[in-house]
Amino acid sequence: MTQDNVQAAALPMRSGVGLPLLLLAALGLLALSFLLAGQPAPAVAWPWLLGVVALLVPGAVGIRQSAQGETRSARILPAAATLVLAILAAEAVLRAYAVPTGLIPTPSKVAQSLWAARNVLLQDAYYTFVLEALLGFIISTLAGLGLALLAVRFRILERGVLPYAALLSSVPIVALAPVVIKAAGLGWPSKTIIVAITVLFPVVINAVRGLQSAQPMHLDLMHSYAASPAQTFREVRWPSALPFIFTALRVSSTLALINAIVAEFFGTEGKGLGFRIQIEVGRFGLDIVWAAIVVASVIGISFYLLISALERLMLRRN
Repeated sequence: MTQDNVQAAALPMRSGVGLPLLLLAALGLLALSFLLAGQPAPAVAWPWLLGVVALLVPGAVGIRQSAQGETRSARILPAAATLVLAILAAEAVLRAYAVPTGLIPTPSKVAQSLWAARNVLLQDAYYTFVLEALLGFIISTLAGLGLALLAVRFRILERGVLPYAALLSSVPIVALAPVVIKAAGLGWPSKTIIVAITVLFPVVINAVRGLQSAQPMHLDLMHSYAASPAQTFREVRWPSALPFIFTALRVSSTLALINAIVAEFFGTEGKGLGFRIQIEVGRFGLDIVWAAIVVASVIGISFYLLISALERLMLRRN
C-alpha cells in the first residue's frame, strides 16, 4: 500500500474521532451552564473559567479532526461546531460571573426574547428588509445596469460621469442619511433612497469594468462574422461581465441591509430593526437588541447565499 493510500485510509479514522470529542465538549459546556443556572455569583469565578477552557480543548481538537478530507460534512461540521461551542462557552462564562442581563445577556436569554418578541421582530424585519433594503437593492441594480450600458456605449458618459460615481460611492452613510431623511421624510421611502444611492455606484462601476473586460480577439471575431451589436453583447460582453456584476451584487446584498438599519437611527416612523435596536438600547433591553441582531444576521446571510446561488446558476448557463 502506498503512502497516499495509507493517508487516505487514515482520514475517515481521524474524522471519526472528531465527532465524539465535539459531543463531549458540547455536553460538558451544556452541563456546566445548567449547574450555574440560578446560582449566585461565586466568590472566585476563575475555576469555572478554567473548566470552560478545559472543555474547549477537546472541542478544538475535534473540530480540527472533523475538518479532515473534502466531504460535505468536513466542510460544514467545523463551522457549525465552532458556533455551538462558542455559544455554550459564552453561556457558561456569563453565568459563572453573573453578568447582568442589562449589560450582556446570555445566549439562552436572547433565545427566549427572540421567541417572545418574534411577531414584533418579524414585522420590523419586513419593514427594514423588504420595503427598504430589498426594494432599494432592486432599484439600484436595474438603474446601475442601465447606466453601465450607456457608459459603455457613449464614451463621454464613461469619462464624464464615472469619476463622480466613484467619488460619490465613498460618501459615508452617516453623512448621507440625515440629508435624505430631512428631504424625503421619516417613512420607509427615504431609507429606500439611501439604500439605492449607496448600492448604485458599486454596481455601475463593476458592470462597466465587466462589459469592458471582453477579449478584443472575441470582439474582432464577432465583427468578422458581421454580428450585430446586440449579438455581440449577448454572446461576448454579457458573459464576461457576469462575474463582475455578481461580485458587486454579493457585496451590495449585505451593504443594503446594513445601510437600511443605520439609516433608521436618524429617523423613522417607529418601525424597523434599526429603530428596535435604538429604542431597546435606551431601555437597557440588550436581550431584545441581540435578538434583533440575530434576525438581521440571518436575513443578511440568507440574502447573500441567494445571490451566490443565482450567480452559480447564471454562470453555469453562460
